[in-house]
Amino acid sequence: MPIAINGSGTITGISTGGLPDGCIATDDLANNAVTTANLANNAVTTAKLGTNEASGLCKAWVNFNGTGTVAIRASYNVSSITDNGVGDYTVNFTTAMVDANYAACSNSGNAGGTGQGAWTVPYSVATTTAANVRISGYNSAGTVQDQDQVMIAIFR
Repeated sequence: MPIAINGSGTITGISTGGLPDGCIATDDLANNAVTTANLANNAVTTAKLGTNEASGLCKAWVNFNGTGTVAIRASYNVSSITDNGVGDYTVNFTTAMVDANYAACSNSGNAGGTGQGAWTVPYSVATTTAANVRISGYNSAGTVQDQDQVMIAIFR
């Protein structure tokens, strides 16, 4: 039976072990075999990724309101935000990192603001632990400042 892909992305004509040797690298799948588990639901999971691919994924991220009562808008692997004071937050992970040697990339802005400083408050990493990261934001005058949109992503 020939291999076919229909308009919805369904693949037919492949059976377990049905591809010739060399079609798939041995370090990707054991014995060059396509298995039902590898094809199930067209899903890519971290278990199906190699070490290099898995290490490049974002391990946690959050977009939160940093003014008034701190509130998470959307997140992945973030359980809560601790408001330590003006422009100073701790982002707590749902599942801890393996260690504190990760990269934290942050950004912030005042969506309702206009003119100088509306989107220019950089947040820097103050401390990292496996359980959380603490960030602080300073405006161009060197004053700690809240922002209504604070975003951070963690890579390890």
